[in-house]
Amino acid sequence: MISETKVVPAFLGGFICIYGLVSGFVKERLFLSEALVAMVFGILIGPEVINVVDPRTFLNVEKFTLEFARYVIAIQVMAAGITLPHRYIVRKWRTMSVLLGPVMVVMWLVTAGIIHLMFEIEFKQSLLIASCAAPTDPILANSVVKGRYAEANVPKNVRDALSAESGINDGLGLPFLYFALYLLNENYSTGHAIGKWFYWIWCYNILLSIVIGVVIGYVARKLLRLAESYDLIDKESFLAFSIGLSIFIVGILQLIRSDDVLCCFIAGHSFTWDSWFREETKDAHFQEVLDGLINVTFFVYFGTIIPWQQFNNPELVIAPWRLIVTAIMVLLLRRLPVVTLLTRITPAFRNYRQSLFAGWFGPIGVGAIFFAEIVLEEIEAEPEHYHLRSREIIQPIIAFLIFSSVLVHGITLPLLYIGKVVRSRSRSFSTMSIRNGIASRLSFVNSRDPGVHGVQIPMMDSTLSD
Repeated sequence: MISETKVVPAFLGGFICIYGLVSGFVKERLFLSEALVAMVFGILIGPEVINVVDPRTFLNVEKFTLEFARYVIAIQVMAAGITLPHRYIVRKWRTMSVLLGPVMVVMWLVTAGIIHLMFEIEFKQSLLIASCAAPTDPILANSVVKGRYAEANVPKNVRDALSAESGINDGLGLPFLYFALYLLNENYSTGHAIGKWFYWIWCYNILLSIVIGVVIGYVARKLLRLAESYDLIDKESFLAFSIGLSIFIVGILQLIRSDDVLCCFIAGHSFTWDSWFREETKDAHFQEVLDGLINVTFFVYFGTIIPWQQFNNPELVIAPWRLIVTAIMVLLLRRLPVVTLLTRITPAFRNYRQSLFAGWFGPIGVGAIFFAEIVLEEIEAEPEHYHLRSREIIQPIIAFLIFSSVLVHGITLPLLYIGKVVRSRSRSFSTMSIRNGIASRLSFVNSRDPGVHGVQIPMMDSTLSD
């Protein structure tokens, strides 16, 4: 029997090569996200279709997924922090306060309410599941932040706001997750749970990681400029510096058990506080190439581990129709209404059209599966303190929400493009009809005798084009 460790490189490498040959057409002509294409390929080679790759046969899937997702997110949020305009978080603090405050809280509560309604579970359990889907995903958001369509059709103020939000709220998802997790812990009283949530999550994880991120970003920027000024660093190492920095931060923050994802974003933004590194690397595409490889690999992997068998489990009140209705309600109600309602107090969105666009593009992706695996790890560490259903129900719901978000947000741009083309052609047809009508009337008038003033109206060509 052929080993899976030989099959995986063959299929993954083959997909990357074949997709690379048509990637320009797929992304710039069809406007399909690479995450969608990669996920579909993963589903095809996974155990439910061709069955040539099944990670569960040779991996500890839960632990591997947790660490894989951690590093994918860390590299992505670092990139998001680096690509933002200088001092963006400080200059746009009002927009960030709205998106990371009331918007994120409403996204969490609305999702929890929908899950509570659809799956007949207590509200605290639904809060735990919803906390995984509260953050937006920086990888899936790239489809409307980067690329030809985004640059041509999405205003820069909207792109920057979405990039900043998706970068920072993956780190700020921990307070929502641990609030519900501590409340569900049968060993904690309510007061104990809230107290630990405040000092351990807010003080030690959030505030400490922000401080560490600012310091590391500042020191890294000064050291890199010093090395570059003395010609100590070569071009390749210069370009790879931010990747190494994100991996270093993850390692350090894991050692002290603080929020590594938030720290990576803050360090990335602090690192390019003066825009020097961003300007020096704007013509290089090393970061984009590596990001693309990592993202494609992750979503191919995700396609192979989607738990299709768990999508129909009467004992847990899970059924395909419940998952579909939940996904539709979450995608429509989780974010879109609140972002639209808060347009007037969100300076980055200049009108309701921009708010509607930003409200729709709040995808659920790698961050959700990362937080779901954290929940499973925490419950497994103290299984006697948690209700069994909290563990069993979280994986199928989150996996289906991610699948739905990748699918729906992945085909949104093609649909918008088709709609734009149809509207453009409809306007052209209407304009042509009006012009031809005017030309016919003028031709009729010109064919008659001169009027009372003896004025001859010249003939107009009836074949006017745009």
